[in-house]
Amino acid sequence: MTLRPQQSMSRSHRIAIICGATVGSVAFVAIMVGMLLWWRHRRNQQIFFDVNATDQYDPEVCLGHLKKYTFKELRASTNNFNSKNILGEGGYGIVYKGFLRDGSIVAVKRLKDYNAVGGEVQFQTEVEVISLAVHRNLLRLIGFCTTECERLLVYPYMPNGSVASQLREHINGKPALDWSRRKMIALGTARGLLYLHEQCDPKIIHRDVKASNVLLDEYFEAIVGDFGLAKLLDHQETHVTTAVRGTVGHIAPEYLSTGQSSEKTDVFGFGVLLVELITGQKALDFGRLANQKGGVLDLVKKLHQEKQLNMMVDKDLGSNYDRVELEEMVQVALLCTQYYPSHRPRMSEVIRMLEGDGLAEKWEASQNVDTPKSVSSELLPLKFTDFAGADESSVGLEAMELSGPR
Repeated sequence: MTLRPQQSMSRSHRIAIICGATVGSVAFVAIMVGMLLWWRHRRNQQIFFDVNATDQYDPEVCLGHLKKYTFKELRASTNNFNSKNILGEGGYGIVYKGFLRDGSIVAVKRLKDYNAVGGEVQFQTEVEVISLAVHRNLLRLIGFCTTECERLLVYPYMPNGSVASQLREHINGKPALDWSRRKMIALGTARGLLYLHEQCDPKIIHRDVKASNVLLDEYFEAIVGDFGLAKLLDHQETHVTTAVRGTVGHIAPEYLSTGQSSEKTDVFGFGVLLVELITGQKALDFGRLANQKGGVLDLVKKLHQEKQLNMMVDKDLGSNYDRVELEEMVQVALLCTQYYPSHRPRMSEVIRMLEGDGLAEKWEASQNVDTPKSVSSELLPLKFTDFAGADESSVGLEAMELSGPR
């Protein structure tokens, strides 16, 4: 059948309308997507912005789950940063206890010299790292504040302070940290570090693992805190070289001598933490023997070789500890603090060994490893006398010891 001209034009007209509508719809969607991407880009660019100190509180959430606070609000929450509210002080700032208007209690870290070398980088590193690392055994960042001359970070308040402070506390004449809590703290800390090293992308190196940087919540659950020295590290990299930061007695030999840190740097610090949990002493406390002035690691190694484990246990525990678990924890600590990073276990292996899986095999294998004669036995581990007359600032060390809850 032959179509009449009018019918043919009508069908062509309809096809043209359909094509035009389709093209228009696609163009509209493309424009909307473009505008959405532009808006997100602009929003992300404005994560760090100046907040006028006189502004009212803005509950807007930035950087995912983080809140922005005004300086005025945080200043009021800490009673104008009253010294009575100080919870601790580190190389980059002072931590204050704060009471927000909604009744919540927080820890406010006020960075000092933020615009000095590394100060602004420090601020952005903490915000970025902690917003990426979300785990039950890692300190959660609540929010931040930035003005023309201030940088502040807001964390949850940890009612039981740090491991360092609780190791010296007593409740009704008994140590606040009994043996079961100490083992729970060891496992919790290990799980937090495992997440940073093997489950977080990009992986994160803490670089200052120690008792004063492991906080305790209301249930005495270990919360790894203070990511100020953390470094983002791509999974394709094996190490990162930086200026040496950390705390004397907790720094791995290779990091101290070369500035190269890796996951095994944190493993070394974790081994020292285990020693602190076992002995109740700081890493550089004097030994208990009258004429011994070595670091606690030296003492633990010596007593382990002499099979006198009972001599190294925190005297506050008395005989209230599991001797099998003690032997296991000492062996894990010594494995973690081996001189060569390649000889130290990964945190996933550490957790399994603390739970009683594979420790015997790992320990036996370590006994067949020879330490080169060129390596002084005094470096395995570092001795107190190596630092006794040293100025901490000469190697860029940043020490932090919490005096109370954080």
